[in-house]
Amino acid sequence: MAISKSAVAALLERISATQPVFVPCKVSGGSKFVEFGEGVVPAFDMQNTKEPPKELFFPATEKMYRWKRHEGELSIEQAALADAPFTVFGVRPCDMASIDRLDQVFLTKGFVDEFYEARRNAATVVAMACPTADRTCFCSSMGVDSGAAPSADVLLTDCGDCYEAAAQTPRGEAAVRAWGDAVSAWAPASAPKRAACTLEVDAEGLAEKLPHLFENDLWEDVAASCLTCGTCTFVCPTCYCFDISQDVRADEGSRFRCWDSCMFADYTQMAGGHNPRARKSARVRQRFMHKLCFFEQRYGTGLCVGCGRCMRECPASVDITRIIERIGEADV
Repeated sequence: MAISKSAVAALLERISATQPVFVPCKVSGGSKFVEFGEGVVPAFDMQNTKEPPKELFFPATEKMYRWKRHEGELSIEQAALADAPFTVFGVRPCDMASIDRLDQVFLTKGFVDEFYEARRNAATVVAMACPTADRTCFCSSMGVDSGAAPSADVLLTDCGDCYEAAAQTPRGEAAVRAWGDAVSAWAPASAPKRAACTLEVDAEGLAEKLPHLFENDLWEDVAASCLTCGTCTFVCPTCYCFDISQDVRADEGSRFRCWDSCMFADYTQMAGGHNPRARKSARVRQRFMHKLCFFEQRYGTGLCVGCGRCMRECPASVDITRIIERIGEADV
């Protein structure tokens, strides 16, 4: 099956008539997934958005419940779950892999986050294989295939003047059926375009080696350049640290969670004043140990998907691939 590139705009109009559809788009100062509508021009030729689609499943700020005290009685009302159907159209394989990681965190090991679960179950994800790679892309070194996204509902592959369309789940099959005559049964005339990462790094054995480097001097060296601004964690598609805060007004209020960062000094600040990661080097170490070791120990896969956003956006030019190389070179 195939979709002509000239028919994509009409297809998005069709989908958006029944549910919100989010597409990659250039916005003032950057790029992100925005709801398709009047004046929105999708940027499917863009390698990766500056902001990942993570916020569609795990919002930066999310109300959890409201409470109210009246005449000595306390009532609690949970926030409504966001379970209305929506489509995310144009997710790159690395971002699809990042959603897989978030699924592990929020839906497995006996702990199900119902807010995340509602959004995840409501979403139809249309992935788009990468025909090219940016200079900061290194997904292949992290076990991600730039031409595949097996957990996506539908995978589109660039074949020149059209996209080859493959439904990969029952939800995807239903979506393709709903697309109607936008999808043709003919085979593309051109072979699929496949990206090859020019940036490569040897990430084998990191999870096994890193525990032996916990006190290594390399963390002080890396921390010397880091500003601990948190930019890397907020543009990362797999970072999921959050804080829970409250808005209290007299006898009523609400609890909400918002993104946080392990790079911030107060992230591990305890009520008694103790901070187990008061030093910048300890926070830098935690970030890379979690990405490359701790997550794999718990879930069986690394947390970095090689999208390159942290390198592109870091104001101090901290390069995760160089850090991986230094880990490989370090003596145990």
